[in-house]
Amino acid sequence: MPNLRRIPALAGILAAALIAWPLPHSAAQGATEATSYVVADATSGKVLLAKDSSKRLAIGSLTNIATAMVVLDWLNSTKHDINEAVTIPNETAAFPVNPIGFQPGDQATIRDLLYAALMQSDDIAAHALAIHVGRFLPTTEADETPVQAFVAQMNALSRKLGMRNTLFVDATGMELNERRLPYSTAIDMAQLARYAMNRSQFRFYVSQRARVITVDHEDLTPTSYELQNTNQLLGSESIDGLKTANTRRTGPCVILSAARPPESVQQGETYIITPRRLIVVVLGSENRFDTAFQLLETGWRAYDEWAAAGRPLRGG
Repeated sequence: MPNLRRIPALAGILAAALIAWPLPHSAAQGATEATSYVVADATSGKVLLAKDSSKRLAIGSLTNIATAMVVLDWLNSTKHDINEAVTIPNETAAFPVNPIGFQPGDQATIRDLLYAALMQSDDIAAHALAIHVGRFLPTTEADETPVQAFVAQMNALSRKLGMRNTLFVDATGMELNERRLPYSTAIDMAQLARYAMNRSQFRFYVSQRARVITVDHEDLTPTSYELQNTNQLLGSESIDGLKTANTRRTGPCVILSAARPPESVQQGETYIITPRRLIVVVLGSENRFDTAFQLLETGWRAYDEWAAAGRPLRGG
C-alpha cells in the first residue's frame, strides 16, 4: 500500500464561516480596495462590472490556467495519453516552494500534475509539464528549449484569445527574473478563464475540493498525496472554480466561476437555451475571497438587469 500524505487546506475557521453564512452585500468592503477586478458573462464576454480592468499587473500562479490549457490542447490534438508518466526535472530541486515534496526523478502522470498545478498552484508540477510537453512542440530556433517552446504556445494562445496586455515568461508565474516579469490584466484573465471553462476536463479539475494523486519515486516506492483546493469559496453559491494566486508582487488574487441553471425561453415550437455563468477576476485584494463573493452577488444582479434589457452587447 502506498503511503498517504495529506497536504493541509489553507482555509481557516473564518473562511469556513464565510462559506456557511455569506455576508450580505451591504457588509462588503473589499471591492473598493482591490487593485483591479472584472465580472463578465462567460458566454458572450459582456463585462458587467469592472475596475482598472486593463491595468497590467503581476498574476503569479494564475498563469497555470494558461499552462493547463496548452497541455489540454496538446493532448487533444496529438491524442497523447493523459496517464503518460512525467519525470520531475533536476532543476526543480532549487525551486523555493515545494508543498507536495516532489524530488528530481520522481514520476507522476500528466493528469495528476494538472491537479497539483491547478488545485495547489504547484510550481514544480507546472514546470515539469512544460518540459514534458515542450519536447513535442515545434521550435522556432535551433537552441530553443522545451520550456521556451511551451511558453511560446502559451503566448500564442493569449494572442489567439485577444489578450493584448499579457506576457507569459514561464509555465509557473514565479517571479525569479526581475528584468522580465510576467503580467496580465483582469480583462485578459477573464478572457482566458472563459476559454478554459468551456473545456469539460478543465472544469472538472478546478471544481474538486480534494484529490489524491500518486507520485512514484526513483526507488519505485509510490506515495499518495491528498491535495486540497486553495479556493475557499468552492461549492458556495454554485461556485465551481477557478484559481487562486498570492505572491509578493501579485498580492492575494482569485478568479471565480459560478453557474446558474440555463435559461429556457420558448419561441413558437422551439426553445432558446441560454447558459448562465459568470467569471469574477480579482487582482490584488487583501480580502480576495470576501471581495470576489460580493462582486459575484452584485454581478448576478447586474446580469439580471442586462438579461431583462435583451442582453445588449454594446451600451447599457
